[in-house]
Amino acid sequence: MKVGIITRGRYGHRVIDTIKKWTDMSVVSTGLPEPELSNFIEEPEKIVEQIDKSVFDVDLLMSYALHPDLNPEIVKLSGKLGVKAVIIPGGARRAGSLEELNQISKEYGIAIEVTEICCSHAGSDDETINEFLSKLGRPEYKIETKDGKVSNVEVVRGAPCGSSFRVAEQLIGLDLKEAPIKGGWFTQIYPCRASRGIKGKIHTSAEIHKKAVEDALG
Repeated sequence: MKVGIITRGRYGHRVIDTIKKWTDMSVVSTGLPEPELSNFIEEPEKIVEQIDKSVFDVDLLMSYALHPDLNPEIVKLSGKLGVKAVIIPGGARRAGSLEELNQISKEYGIAIEVTEICCSHAGSDDETINEFLSKLGRPEYKIETKDGKVSNVEVVRGAPCGSSFRVAEQLIGLDLKEAPIKGGWFTQIYPCRASRGIKGKIHTSAEIHKKAVEDALG
């Protein structure tokens, strides 16, 4: 599987590193030509047409444009150039009009997945997205134990940011009772790039990893 990543500033680079280090998927990437953007872009197509077209010669594209005016144009160009599916991290407010995205999906036959945090996804209705999510998405572990402690951890499916693989290393040697809560904590200090604060998505990511450790321990 070939994955394309459009990065913006610091966002998107960890996914590239994770794909290269932990999967057999190939990846191409390019930075957004104008990373500093205003809240409203009058002619987003002029920015999108500057993007290196090689990033669209893929099965699946991940857009870290993080802007509601740019993402619909990126998806539209993806459809025109034959990309099978697009994942848009950052949530609905950064994805653009969901109604417009649905229309583009129907017109070009391209699957679109909008996600708040990439480690929350375990499955999709689309075959291409599912192929990606089988390797990178909602974390899943296999854990071996010995004498009441974690003796080995295998990452069956890791978070796209790479945090699951860091968590796996830190779990070795922990008491079984403390492993789940520490799994969530290690995710937060990775550091996870999800939003901070009392209601920040970083807490969701921590809970997801905690649950993954609990499930692996049975």
